[in-house]
Amino acid sequence: MQINRNVLTPDNLELLCSIAESGSFAAAARQLDLVPSALTYRVRQIEDALDVLLFDRSTRQARPTPAGLELLHQAQRLLHELDAVAHRVRRVATGWEAHLTLAVDRLISSHILLELAQAFFAQQAPTRLKWSEEILGGPAEALASGQADLAIGDAFITPNLEGLQSAPLGELEFIFVVAPQHPLAQQPQPLSDEQLRAHRQIVVADSAQRRKTSLGILPGQEVFTVDSLHGKLQAQLMGLGGGFLPEPMVRAHIAAGLLLPCQVQRPQRKVQISYMWRQAPQQTPGRALQWWLAQLQSPVTRQALLEHDLPPLLHQQGEKGAS
Repeated sequence: MQINRNVLTPDNLELLCSIAESGSFAAAARQLDLVPSALTYRVRQIEDALDVLLFDRSTRQARPTPAGLELLHQAQRLLHELDAVAHRVRRVATGWEAHLTLAVDRLISSHILLELAQAFFAQQAPTRLKWSEEILGGPAEALASGQADLAIGDAFITPNLEGLQSAPLGELEFIFVVAPQHPLAQQPQPLSDEQLRAHRQIVVADSAQRRKTSLGILPGQEVFTVDSLHGKLQAQLMGLGGGFLPEPMVRAHIAAGLLLPCQVQRPQRKVQISYMWRQAPQQTPGRALQWWLAQLQSPVTRQALLEHDLPPLLHQQGEKGAS
C-alpha cells in the first residue's frame, strides 16, 4: 500500500503535536478552535493514509502509540526545519547569498580563517558557507570554473577572465630548508643547482586538474610528492629531502634547530599572494561576499592570514629524539 504523504502537512503535524501536548482530543480541539468531531475526523484521515494507529483511545487520555511517538518526534523536527527555511528565505530576499564557497590555498592560516568564519556566523546570515582547501593553481581554477565564489591565496597571475576581480593579500617569503642530518646541511653555501639536483626535493601536488604547476624542480632531480604543506614539512624534518617552505611556517623550527636555512644561488623567492572573487561587470556582490571582502581589506587580517599555522614543536622534537 502506497503511503499518502499529502496528509503530512504542517497544519496536520501541528494538530498532532497539540493533541500530544494537551493530553486529549477535547483539549486540543479547544486550543485549536475546532469542533471535536472535526479534529477526530482529521486524525482518522491521517491514520488511514499512513495505515497506522497514532493514539490509543482506550482511555480518556490521548496517549500516542509507538508509531505516534515516532511521528510526533519527526513532526517537531520538520516544523522546526520549515521555520528555519522560511527564515532563510526572508533573509536571502534582503541580499544574502544562499551559498558562498571559499577556495583557500593551504598557505593560508586555517586558524585565522576559522576566526573569520566564526565572526561571519555571528552575523546570523542565512548564507551557507563552504571551505575548499586547494594548493598552487587550485584556488584560481576553482574560481574560474564556477566552483568557488572567493579564492584566498592565489600565487599566480591568472588570465584576465570576465567576471573575475583580484586584489593583493601580501608578500610571502619562501626559504630553502633541510634537516640538520641532511647531506646538504654540511655542504658549502650558497648551494648551486648542481648540488641541489643531486638530492631529493619534497614538493606539494597541485590541486588544479587542468593546468598542473610545479615549482623549483630541476631537470633530472628526484622528487617526493606529498599532498599538503604540513606533509612537506614533516618530510623535511625527517631528512627525506629539501625544499622551499613559507618562512612563517618554519620560523620556530629554525629557532629550535630542527631545520637549517640554506643559501642558494637561485634568486630569493618572494611570492606575491592575492585573493580573487567572482563579480560580473556592473553587478553588486551579495552581502556575504561583501562581508568577506571587507575583512580582507584590513592589513592586519591580511598579514595574519599569511602567518601560517605552526605544528606543535614538542611533537617534532619527540620525533627527532626517537630517530
